[in-house]
Amino acid sequence: MSEQKPITHVPDGQTRFYTTRQKPPTEKGFVGYEIIWKPLQKVAEYQTPKKP
Repeated sequence: MSEQKPITHVPDGQTRFYTTRQKPPTEKGFVGYEIIWKPLQKVAEYQTPKKP
């Protein structure tokens, strides 16, 4: 039988638009990743226009 290697932790991946994190392994040993998106645009507060 083939021996399974111990699961190693992968560091967080940082990009300009998102961060990836390793999820904990499942019962079958599948290790997934989650993606955390950074905001792509800023939302400005609404200001009422000046009266003429």
